[in-house]
Amino acid sequence: MKKIYTAVGTAKGGRGGGTAKTDDGMLDLILAHPVKMGGDGQGTNPEQLFAVGYSSCFLGAMKFVNSKAKKPLPFSPESTVTAHVSFGPRSDKKGFGIEVKMEVSLPGFKKAQAAALAKKAHVVCPYSHAIRRNVKVTTKIV
Repeated sequence: MKKIYTAVGTAKGGRGGGTAKTDDGMLDLILAHPVKMGGDGQGTNPEQLFAVGYSSCFLGAMKFVNSKAKKPLPFSPESTVTAHVSFGPRSDKKGFGIEVKMEVSLPGFKKAQAAALAKKAHVVCPYSHAIRRNVKVTTKIV
């Protein structure tokens, strides 16, 4: 792979009072266990970070794929991707895993058009590529 950009982030202390930050200072977060996992919920967690990272990357991938189409459709600034990232024990009982449910809303696109675009976006999106065959991902057009 020819690298065109490298992001740098550091986590210290882990969930439950630790921090996570980027080298450029754009993110500087407190980490916490979610309430549903016995924590106080007074910070973010890796699942939330994955959800916003994946959803923003996937939206960018859809815009990229659309821009390469023979007849690109107007992409509304109200277009959204919401990623629901679930955490739990793996079926092999050797650790934990995640599953992702993507909800895609593309105002101005017919459902079939949005579904076709999302399918193509999964091919070019770096997150989709990285987790393919390891994480269950479902995509719903809303």
